[in-house]
Amino acid sequence: MIHRGWTYVSMIFKSVLAAKLWLIAYVVLILIPASIFLYAYSQRYSRILEEEVTRTMLQTLKQAEINLNHQINSLRDTSNAIFMNPKLVTYLRTSASYGDQLDALNELRYMVDNARTNLNVFRVRLYVDDSKLFSHEKVNFFPYESIKASPWYKDVLNAGGLLVWTGAYMEHFIDIPNEDPYIFSGLRILRDPDHYDNISGILSIDVDARILENILSNIKLNNEQQVFLVAPDGTLVLHSDKSLLGTKLKSSAVLNTIEQSNEGVSAIEEDNSQQYVVYTTISATGWKLVAEVPKKGISSRAASLNQISSVATLTGVTVLFLILVFILLAFIVRGMNRRVQTVIKVIKREGIEGLDERYGTSDGDINLLEKSVDHLIHRVRNLMEETYKSKVQEREAQLRALQAQINPHFLYNTLDTINWIAIGHKAHDISQMIDGLAKYFRLSLNKGKDVVTVTDELELAKVYLEIQQTRFPKSFEFEFETSVAHDNGGAEGQERSLDSFYIPKLTLQPIVENALLHGIRKSKGKTGKITIRAVVEGDDLLLSVTDDGIGMEPELAQSLLTEPRPTMRNDGSGSSYGLYNVNERSKLFSGEAYGLHIQSSPGEGTTITARFRCQSHESEA
Repeated sequence: MIHRGWTYVSMIFKSVLAAKLWLIAYVVLILIPASIFLYAYSQRYSRILEEEVTRTMLQTLKQAEINLNHQINSLRDTSNAIFMNPKLVTYLRTSASYGDQLDALNELRYMVDNARTNLNVFRVRLYVDDSKLFSHEKVNFFPYESIKASPWYKDVLNAGGLLVWTGAYMEHFIDIPNEDPYIFSGLRILRDPDHYDNISGILSIDVDARILENILSNIKLNNEQQVFLVAPDGTLVLHSDKSLLGTKLKSSAVLNTIEQSNEGVSAIEEDNSQQYVVYTTISATGWKLVAEVPKKGISSRAASLNQISSVATLTGVTVLFLILVFILLAFIVRGMNRRVQTVIKVIKREGIEGLDERYGTSDGDINLLEKSVDHLIHRVRNLMEETYKSKVQEREAQLRALQAQINPHFLYNTLDTINWIAIGHKAHDISQMIDGLAKYFRLSLNKGKDVVTVTDELELAKVYLEIQQTRFPKSFEFEFETSVAHDNGGAEGQERSLDSFYIPKLTLQPIVENALLHGIRKSKGKTGKITIRAVVEGDDLLLSVTDDGIGMEPELAQSLLTEPRPTMRNDGSGSSYGLYNVNERSKLFSGEAYGLHIQSSPGEGTTITARFRCQSHESEA
């Protein structure tokens, strides 16, 4: 028994000595090159991950910028409505009698109270001449002299009637004595209608600073971020440290960085610390939304993306092991061939008894090889299955992410339209708008499903256009042209309605929105016609939207499908993101050969065609 144990140990030792050449070859040909490759790959992938994380940070910041723009624009609309009110004009006239002023004041108070229905409006203040009634009320009306000492008074005068936004500042109100809130104010001068060169007052629309602070607090980049607003001259407009409000930004490196462009991501080093500066511009005010993120914090965000790197690394290691197997098999086959020749010679010379010692060694080597190969095959199969599953999950996640990026501005515009219709027309049209909006939500949500029938998608486009006809009455008309499909491709085949074909939801609405807002509404007469067609050609389904609007250059049309956010237009509008989104989702749904095609030229309108592979409910399942 002891002898057999020593024999087994001796056999293993001899096997290791015999394999030393293979071990050296493995180290030189496989291990060292693989180590170099994996190191270079990890370095490059780390840079890619860092770029991806910073790009995601910029997208997060730009979403906050959209929210800030929406809040400020709603305040601007309220200011414009008050500024154009005829009762305010009457009140400001030098020649207005006390009776006229009292009559105007009743309307003005109703207008001020109505403005407070906008949840963003904290207070409406009018600074008027001392001779005006209620000029010393100090709730909504204030003496004009009281604002002349404010630091932004000259800026308001120089603006010539345009809206000027202040940074956050503390203000005292007599009707809330126990609280001195921080507010932002949008101010503009008011002129005497009888003597237009004379300034008769200043209108101030105030917003609680906490509203904008909540938007900034919802920006989650990492645990050590600093997010703040900076005016074009470098003054801090909003910051978590209230003592810094109104002061200049101390970091010259950050100031130099954000002055270079409207948005971007830059790495800077200051005071022996490295950090990223992520910034974008609030178009409504010209302020810069800035986030300072320590560079070391990027690694924590990059760790969440490390799973993809792990799959790639395992795949590389698997390939290297396969190469090693082929090399080892070449040596093994050669050695086995020599062993077989030796065995044959031994049999011829000494008989089967001469193979006893060799048989034990050979049998052990072959069993070890078989077990190793079997283990390797199972491992490769498992890795391939894992890689396939991860790709499928990545594809599904990408499709859902693209569908979730549909621009929400249509909702805001519709609700805003309903609000102003209610105010201006005594609420007569609210019922019709709400009914259309309810249909839109029902069709677009689709009970959480990601695909809809062509019929439902056409109905959704129809509801959207009906809502927009209420918003822009008599400015455009539309029509639908549809055709049916035949199962056998001939006239005698069984007809199939469009209700049997499925496409990704919210495919037509962004295209129709682009045709209306950036085609017809940008034209000189702001009127036109939109034609929507649904046609089956062979195994393909074609949905097209044609407008007779302003059209566009072919180069711009191509960029709308290839660039997620191309250069903004001169008027500040951007129509590209929805078309890019639809194009990418169409390719994910039907394949790279499908997607959007744009045919357009300036002054001749635009036709956008979406091509899908015909998919019924059964084929999709």
